[in-house]
Amino acid sequence: MKDIIGSAVLDYFHGNYSEDIYTETNISEEDVLPLPYLFRSYTEMPALEQKALQLAQGHVLDVGCGAGSHGLYLQKKGLKVTAIDTSQGAVTVAKERGLQQVKMVGILDFSEEKFDTLLLLMNGTGIFQKLTYVSKYLTHLKTLLQPDGQILIDSSDLRYMYDTSETDSDGNEGIWVPGAMEYYGELEFTMRYKGASSEPFYWLYLDEQTFQNYCTENGYHFEVISRGENYDYLARLTVAEYTPY
Repeated sequence: MKDIIGSAVLDYFHGNYSEDIYTETNISEEDVLPLPYLFRSYTEMPALEQKALQLAQGHVLDVGCGAGSHGLYLQKKGLKVTAIDTSQGAVTVAKERGLQQVKMVGILDFSEEKFDTLLLLMNGTGIFQKLTYVSKYLTHLKTLLQPDGQILIDSSDLRYMYDTSETDSDGNEGIWVPGAMEYYGELEFTMRYKGASSEPFYWLYLDEQTFQNYCTENGYHFEVISRGENYDYLARLTVAEYTPY
């Protein structure tokens, strides 16, 4: 797969910024992902991200670190940070920016140690890809947690992007979902940068109730920490048997 993100952040970091990344999904038209956004400072981050960074503690695993902005902030605060990403270009840039522990590996292939905080931001549930894989990922994430560790993860409810005019026999508002989709938050993305396009890939957005149901089924406590202005939210997951009531 073409390293679209990696190529773009390498260009930006080395002073070759001439255009942004363009994204498109199966339910939306082309949109722009500005490269400076991937290098934002703490003060430039959305409130949900700031809240997650405030709550991070101990040894942190930054999953899908990108250019390293979250990890660098935590590292400067004095926290021990390990960062991972599947983009070689992103890993290179994160290291060159000063992030000390960065590895090119996918989360399902990573099992080296246990952490106090797992950080999954910028729609962290996206890495689950599809609804059918959520339990697989949650099961693996649990193996990376210290007994009293936490997962800080954000997502969004995409209900607002659909026609909700229909109701079922009980009067509940329904969502019309295209036939190929199992769940309305399963999006198929493509990215384009400087004439190169990625292969289509799945990226999952989870509404609060659906996410909570999966967490409960997989032995987690699920808590919404904060909600944003665009149907987005930050959740904290803890292993059920270790969390005090």
